[in-house]
Amino acid sequence: MQLDTSLILHAIPGFILLTIIEAIYLVKEHRFTNPKKDLLANAALGLGFVVLSPVTKGINLVVYAFVYGHRFCDLTNNLWCAWILCFLADDFSFYWSHRLSHQVRFWWASHQVHHSGEFLSLSAAFRQSWTSNITGGFLFWMWMPLLGFTPAMIMFMKSLNAMYQFWLHTEAINKLPGWFEAVFNTPSHHRVHHGSDVEYLDKNHAGILIIWDKIFGTYQEEVHKPKYGLTKNIQSNNPFVITMYEWKNLFKDLKKSKSLRDSINYLFNAPGWSSDGSSKTTRQLQTEASHDDCKNCSNTSCVKRMTFHLNSSADLQYKIIN
Repeated sequence: MQLDTSLILHAIPGFILLTIIEAIYLVKEHRFTNPKKDLLANAALGLGFVVLSPVTKGINLVVYAFVYGHRFCDLTNNLWCAWILCFLADDFSFYWSHRLSHQVRFWWASHQVHHSGEFLSLSAAFRQSWTSNITGGFLFWMWMPLLGFTPAMIMFMKSLNAMYQFWLHTEAINKLPGWFEAVFNTPSHHRVHHGSDVEYLDKNHAGILIIWDKIFGTYQEEVHKPKYGLTKNIQSNNPFVITMYEWKNLFKDLKKSKSLRDSINYLFNAPGWSSDGSSKTTRQLQTEASHDDCKNCSNTSCVKRMTFHLNSSADLQYKIIN
């Protein structure tokens, strides 16, 4: 069976049309105050990603083909079973790739591009990193060709996953039926992921299935409207500035490192780690937040209190659309 590994490129006209429709709606609703600059930045980053995609896709295919040549078995004998397993394996791989891109600064330097927008709309899906594949993000899928998934199957499924995630970047869709929210990633779940609020940081890394976050402890309900963007925003719509922003910060930190240990920590510890404590990681910020309202208690009990407070908050009645 011939598979189109460039499936997402064919979907771009549809993405653009939906983005324009949503932008018109948001402007009429007075909920998009600066659409021109935001849309242009998102479009420029998306265009750069598309221009670079033949190279990055080629790297992926070459590596996957090499690994596939040393596969342990062949899963294509039972086609239906193979596709179901491929879907689950791809989504599982995306979860861990996405999660670690938030928890390892070297990968965050690329991924922060996607979170740099201070307004969430469908066009934010175009805000893609130009360096993610160069820094090895595709390696999280390398175990799949070893098990017998063909490179074409993997690339096709990755495209489907990316296409699914496009519609998650919107405030125009409120919470969906409970059964759907329980299993699948939705705009509500993904709004949390794009929030820079302390309780929302590093949550809801799912691609299609939100169950991974629930299994591995990174799920957070949307309990209030998020504040989008980074904890320290870039203040620029220049795609080159956005792309290089965290890389420049990383190189500055490496330059001032006083030891090999500090350099390794700056590269591979969580974003926000610093040798002098001048900046904080997500875990440190959330631990501090959990202690705000109580004294002389264990860290675990504080975290439980904060989680309970969030999940039982009256803000659960919050709706994006009245």
